[in-house]
Amino acid sequence: MRGTLLAALLISAPALAEDHERLRPATPDEQQARAAVVIADYRYGDLLWENDRIAHRIYSRALEAAEPPSSSGIDAWGKRVRWPYMDRQLRTGDQHADHGEGLDFYNVGTGRGAGGIGIWYDNKLWTSRNYVRPHILSAGPAVADFTVDYDPWPVDTLYTVRETRRFTLPAGTNFTRLTSTLTSSSDAELVVGIGLAKRPINGGKLGEIAKDAANARMSWWGPPDGDKGRMAAAVIVDPAAFAGFAEDADNYLILVRVTPGKPFVYYSGAAWDRGGDFATREAWESYVADQHPGFRP
Repeated sequence: MRGTLLAALLISAPALAEDHERLRPATPDEQQARAAVVIADYRYGDLLWENDRIAHRIYSRALEAAEPPSSSGIDAWGKRVRWPYMDRQLRTGDQHADHGEGLDFYNVGTGRGAGGIGIWYDNKLWTSRNYVRPHILSAGPAVADFTVDYDPWPVDTLYTVRETRRFTLPAGTNFTRLTSTLTSSSDAELVVGIGLAKRPINGGKLGEIAKDAANARMSWWGPPDGDKGRMAAAVIVDPAAFAGFAEDADNYLILVRVTPGKPFVYYSGAAWDRGGDFATREAWESYVADQHPGFRP
Protein backbone atom coordinates (compact mmCIF):
# COMPACT_ATOMS: atom_id res chain seq x y z
CA MET A 1 0.00 0.00 0.00
CA ARG A 2 2.72 2.48 1.00
CA GLY A 3 4.78 1.59 -2.10
CA THR A 4 1.77 2.03 -4.39
CA LEU A 5 0.98 5.41 -2.84
CA LEU A 6 4.60 6.54 -3.14
CA ALA A 7 4.77 5.56 -6.80
CA ALA A 8 1.60 7.53 -7.53
CA LEU A 9 2.92 10.59 -5.73
CA LEU A 10 6.23 10.44 -7.56
CA ILE A 11 4.43 10.26 -10.88
CA SER A 12 2.09 13.14 -10.02
CA ALA A 13 4.71 15.39 -8.40
CA PRO A 14 4.88 18.78 -10.15
CA ALA A 15 7.74 19.47 -12.48
CA LEU A 16 10.67 21.18 -10.83
CA ALA A 17 12.03 24.53 -11.84
CA GLU A 18 14.88 24.26 -14.31
CA ASP A 19 17.49 25.11 -11.68
CA HIS A 20 16.43 22.21 -9.43
CA GLU A 21 17.35 18.57 -9.71
CA ARG A 22 14.77 15.83 -9.52
CA LEU A 23 14.68 13.72 -6.37
CA ARG A 24 16.77 10.63 -6.97
CA PRO A 25 14.85 7.51 -5.93
CA ALA A 26 16.35 5.51 -3.09
CA THR A 27 18.24 2.41 -4.18
CA PRO A 28 17.12 -1.00 -2.87
CA ASP A 29 20.03 -0.97 -0.43
CA GLU A 30 19.14 2.55 0.77
CA GLN A 31 15.57 1.44 1.35
CA GLN A 32 16.80 -1.12 3.89
CA ALA A 33 18.18 1.53 6.26
CA ARG A 34 15.99 2.75 9.10
CA ALA A 35 18.14 5.64 10.36
CA ALA A 36 20.79 8.03 9.06
CA VAL A 37 22.93 11.03 10.01
CA VAL A 38 24.44 13.29 7.31
CA ILE A 39 26.41 16.53 7.53
CA ALA A 40 25.44 18.46 4.41
CA ASP A 41 28.73 20.18 3.58
CA TYR A 42 27.13 21.27 0.28
CA ARG A 43 24.49 23.30 2.23
CA TYR A 44 26.36 25.26 4.96
CA GLY A 45 26.88 22.19 7.12
CA ASP A 46 23.23 21.43 7.86
CA LEU A 47 23.17 18.37 10.11
CA LEU A 48 20.40 15.96 9.11
CA TRP A 49 19.15 13.00 11.12
CA GLU A 50 16.16 10.76 10.63
CA ASN A 51 14.72 7.34 11.23
CA ASP A 52 11.79 5.44 9.73
CA ARG A 53 9.26 7.80 11.34
CA ILE A 54 10.55 11.37 11.39
CA ALA A 55 13.31 13.66 10.10
CA HIS A 56 15.17 16.59 11.69
CA ARG A 57 17.82 19.21 10.99
CA ILE A 58 20.00 21.60 12.97
CA TYR A 59 22.06 24.45 11.56
CA SER A 60 25.75 25.28 11.60
CA ARG A 61 27.46 28.60 12.19
CA ALA A 62 28.09 28.92 8.44
CA LEU A 63 24.37 29.42 7.85
CA GLU A 64 24.26 32.43 10.20
CA ALA A 65 26.21 34.53 7.72
CA ALA A 66 24.69 33.05 4.58
CA GLU A 67 20.98 33.13 5.47
CA PRO A 68 20.23 35.32 8.49
CA PRO A 69 18.36 35.07 10.74
CA SER A 70 19.31 31.56 11.73
CA SER A 71 18.77 29.86 15.06
CA SER A 72 19.95 26.93 17.16
CA GLY A 73 16.42 25.53 17.22
CA ILE A 74 15.54 22.07 15.89
CA ASP A 75 13.90 21.75 12.48
CA ALA A 76 11.47 18.94 11.61
CA TRP A 77 10.58 17.62 8.17
CA GLY A 78 7.43 15.82 7.12
CA LYS A 79 8.29 12.26 6.15
CA ARG A 80 6.24 9.67 4.26
CA VAL A 81 8.70 6.85 3.57
CA ARG A 82 10.39 4.41 5.98
CA TRP A 83 13.91 4.92 4.64
CA PRO A 84 16.27 7.95 4.67
CA TYR A 85 15.41 10.72 2.24
CA MET A 86 16.66 14.04 3.64
CA ASP A 87 20.08 14.11 2.00
CA ARG A 88 18.70 13.20 -1.42
CA GLN A 89 15.93 15.78 -1.13
CA LEU A 90 18.18 18.57 0.15
CA ARG A 91 20.53 18.01 -2.80
CA THR A 92 17.70 18.87 -5.20
CA GLY A 93 17.68 22.45 -3.91
CA ASP A 94 13.90 22.13 -3.67
CA GLN A 95 13.42 20.61 -0.23
CA HIS A 96 10.31 22.68 0.48
CA ALA A 97 8.25 20.82 -2.15
CA ASP A 98 6.71 17.38 -1.82
CA HIS A 99 8.28 15.05 -4.38
CA GLY A 100 6.64 11.96 -2.95
CA GLU A 101 8.81 11.10 0.06
CA GLY A 102 8.24 14.17 2.26
CA LEU A 103 9.12 17.85 2.52
CA ASP A 104 10.53 20.61 4.69
CA PHE A 105 7.82 23.14 5.60
CA TYR A 106 8.19 23.58 9.37
CA ASN A 107 9.73 27.03 9.72
CA VAL A 108 11.99 27.28 12.79
CA GLY A 109 12.65 30.98 12.25
CA THR A 110 14.13 32.56 15.38
CA GLY A 111 12.39 30.10 17.72
CA ARG A 112 13.38 26.83 19.34
CA GLY A 113 11.65 24.70 16.73
CA ALA A 114 10.87 21.19 17.99
CA GLY A 115 12.85 20.98 21.21
CA GLY A 116 15.68 23.49 21.13
CA ILE A 117 16.79 24.93 24.45
CA GLY A 118 17.85 28.12 26.21
CA ILE A 119 18.40 29.44 29.71
CA TRP A 120 15.28 30.95 31.26
CA TYR A 121 16.22 33.99 33.32
CA ASP A 122 14.34 37.18 34.15
CA ASN A 123 11.38 36.05 31.99
CA LYS A 124 13.62 35.81 28.94
CA LEU A 125 15.14 32.89 27.05
CA TRP A 126 18.88 33.26 26.51
CA THR A 127 19.99 31.09 23.60
CA SER A 128 23.19 29.93 21.94
CA ARG A 129 24.36 30.45 18.41
CA ASN A 130 24.33 27.50 16.00
CA TYR A 131 26.11 24.21 16.53
CA VAL A 132 29.87 23.55 16.22
CA ARG A 133 32.15 20.47 16.38
CA PRO A 134 29.81 17.66 15.30
CA HIS A 135 30.84 14.08 16.03
CA ILE A 136 28.86 11.22 14.48
CA LEU A 137 28.67 8.14 16.69
CA SER A 138 26.35 6.11 14.43
CA ALA A 139 25.12 7.14 10.98
CA GLY A 140 22.70 4.19 10.78
CA PRO A 141 21.31 1.92 9.58
CA ALA A 142 19.46 1.16 12.85
CA VAL A 143 20.12 4.30 14.92
CA ALA A 144 21.09 7.92 14.33
CA ASP A 145 23.49 9.05 17.07
CA PHE A 146 25.78 12.09 17.27
CA THR A 147 27.01 14.93 19.47
CA VAL A 148 27.48 18.66 18.87
CA ASP A 149 28.72 21.58 20.92
CA TYR A 150 27.27 25.04 21.43
CA ASP A 151 29.94 27.62 22.23
CA PRO A 152 29.59 29.88 25.30
CA TRP A 153 26.75 32.37 25.29
CA PRO A 154 25.80 35.06 27.81
CA VAL A 155 22.92 34.92 30.26
CA ASP A 156 22.28 38.60 30.84
CA THR A 157 25.48 39.94 32.44
CA LEU A 158 25.55 37.25 35.13
CA TYR A 159 27.45 34.36 33.60
CA THR A 160 28.12 32.41 30.41
CA VAL A 161 26.94 28.92 29.55
CA ARG A 162 28.15 26.35 27.03
CA GLU A 163 26.64 23.02 26.02
CA THR A 164 27.47 19.58 24.67
CA ARG A 165 24.40 17.71 23.47
CA ARG A 166 23.95 14.13 22.32
CA PHE A 167 21.10 13.23 19.94
CA THR A 168 19.99 9.58 19.72
CA LEU A 169 17.16 8.47 17.44
CA PRO A 170 16.62 4.72 17.06
CA ALA A 171 14.22 3.20 14.55
CA GLY A 172 10.57 2.87 15.43
CA THR A 173 9.93 6.06 17.42
CA ASN A 174 9.06 9.70 16.77
CA PHE A 175 11.17 10.82 19.73
CA THR A 176 14.85 11.74 19.76
CA ARG A 177 16.57 11.27 23.13
CA LEU A 178 18.72 14.31 23.93
CA THR A 179 21.40 14.29 26.62
CA SER A 180 22.57 17.81 27.42
CA THR A 181 25.52 18.83 29.54
CA LEU A 182 25.62 22.51 30.39
CA THR A 183 28.66 24.08 31.99
CA SER A 184 28.56 27.56 33.46
CA SER A 185 30.88 30.24 34.75
CA SER A 186 28.68 30.17 37.86
CA ASP A 187 27.83 27.26 40.18
CA ALA A 188 24.22 28.44 40.49
CA GLU A 189 21.41 26.12 39.44
CA LEU A 190 20.11 26.79 35.92
CA VAL A 191 16.51 26.87 34.74
CA VAL A 192 16.44 25.53 31.20
CA GLY A 193 13.58 26.32 28.83
CA ILE A 194 12.90 23.70 26.16
CA GLY A 195 10.75 25.10 23.41
CA LEU A 196 8.12 24.32 20.82
CA ALA A 197 8.05 27.20 18.37
CA LYS A 198 4.99 29.32 17.93
CA ARG A 199 4.57 29.08 14.20
CA PRO A 200 1.91 31.55 13.08
CA ILE A 201 0.52 30.82 9.63
CA ASN A 202 -2.71 31.48 7.73
CA GLY A 203 -3.46 34.80 9.39
CA GLY A 204 -1.66 34.11 12.65
CA LYS A 205 -3.07 30.71 13.60
CA LEU A 206 -0.78 29.00 16.14
CA GLY A 207 -2.24 25.54 16.38
CA GLU A 208 -3.15 23.82 19.65
CA ILE A 209 -0.86 23.34 22.64
CA ALA A 210 -1.47 20.78 25.41
CA LYS A 211 0.42 21.01 28.71
CA ASP A 212 0.63 18.08 31.13
CA ALA A 213 2.31 19.16 34.37
CA ALA A 214 1.72 15.85 36.14
CA ASN A 215 3.76 13.97 33.54
CA ALA A 216 6.09 16.85 32.61
CA ARG A 217 5.35 17.07 28.90
CA MET A 218 3.73 19.29 26.34
CA SER A 219 2.55 18.66 22.80
CA TRP A 220 1.57 20.82 19.87
CA TRP A 221 -0.75 20.13 16.94
CA GLY A 222 -0.07 22.66 14.22
CA PRO A 223 -2.58 24.49 12.02
CA PRO A 224 -3.01 23.42 8.39
CA ASP A 225 -0.42 24.99 6.11
CA GLY A 226 -2.20 25.15 2.79
CA ASP A 227 -1.93 21.89 0.87
CA LYS A 228 1.17 20.81 2.83
CA GLY A 229 -0.72 19.54 5.86
CA ARG A 230 0.09 19.91 9.54
CA MET A 231 3.15 19.34 11.67
CA ALA A 232 3.03 18.18 15.28
CA ALA A 233 5.68 18.30 18.00
CA ALA A 234 6.19 17.38 21.65
CA VAL A 235 8.73 17.60 24.46
CA ILE A 236 8.99 15.26 27.46
CA VAL A 237 11.18 16.05 30.48
CA ASP A 238 12.01 14.36 33.77
CA PRO A 239 9.16 14.99 36.25
CA ALA A 240 11.75 15.15 39.05
CA ALA A 241 13.34 18.21 37.41
CA PHE A 242 10.17 19.83 36.04
CA ALA A 243 9.86 23.52 37.01
CA GLY A 244 6.71 24.64 35.18
CA PHE A 245 5.70 26.17 31.87
CA ALA A 246 6.38 29.57 30.33
CA GLU A 247 6.09 31.41 27.02
CA ASP A 248 7.91 34.09 25.10
CA ALA A 249 7.11 35.73 21.78
CA ASP A 250 8.49 32.80 19.78
CA ASN A 251 7.97 29.70 21.90
CA TYR A 252 5.92 27.60 24.26
CA LEU A 253 8.39 26.48 26.94
CA ILE A 254 8.66 23.66 29.44
CA LEU A 255 11.12 24.43 32.24
CA VAL A 256 13.56 22.12 34.02
CA ARG A 257 16.05 22.67 36.85
CA VAL A 258 19.61 21.74 35.87
CA THR A 259 22.87 21.54 37.82
CA PRO A 260 25.86 22.85 35.81
CA GLY A 261 28.16 20.04 34.74
CA LYS A 262 25.55 17.33 35.35
CA PRO A 263 23.97 15.79 32.23
CA PHE A 264 20.19 15.82 31.92
CA VAL A 265 17.95 13.95 29.49
CA TYR A 266 14.86 15.07 27.64
CA TYR A 267 12.93 13.91 24.57
CA SER A 268 11.86 15.83 21.50
CA GLY A 269 9.35 14.43 19.03
CA ALA A 270 7.61 15.47 15.85
CA ALA A 271 5.22 14.14 13.23
CA TRP A 272 3.46 15.03 9.98
CA ASP A 273 -0.25 14.38 9.57
CA ARG A 274 0.41 13.00 6.05
CA GLY A 275 3.20 10.67 7.12
CA GLY A 276 0.88 7.71 7.65
CA ASP A 277 1.06 7.46 11.44
CA PHE A 278 -0.89 10.38 12.98
CA ALA A 279 -3.72 11.85 10.95
CA THR A 280 -5.46 13.55 13.89
CA ARG A 281 -4.60 15.53 16.99
CA GLU A 282 -6.14 12.82 19.14
CA ALA A 283 -3.84 10.17 17.65
CA TRP A 284 -0.76 12.32 18.24
CA GLU A 285 -1.64 13.25 21.81
CA SER A 286 -2.46 9.62 22.63
CA TYR A 287 0.98 8.61 21.34
CA VAL A 288 2.70 11.30 23.41
CA ALA A 289 0.74 10.27 26.52
CA ASP A 290 1.76 6.63 26.02
CA GLN A 291 5.50 7.39 26.18
CA HIS A 292 7.32 6.17 29.29
CA PRO A 293 10.94 7.16 28.63
CA GLY A 294 13.92 6.86 30.95
CA PHE A 295 15.88 9.88 32.12
CA ARG A 296 19.08 8.34 33.41
CA PRO A 297 22.01 9.94 31.52
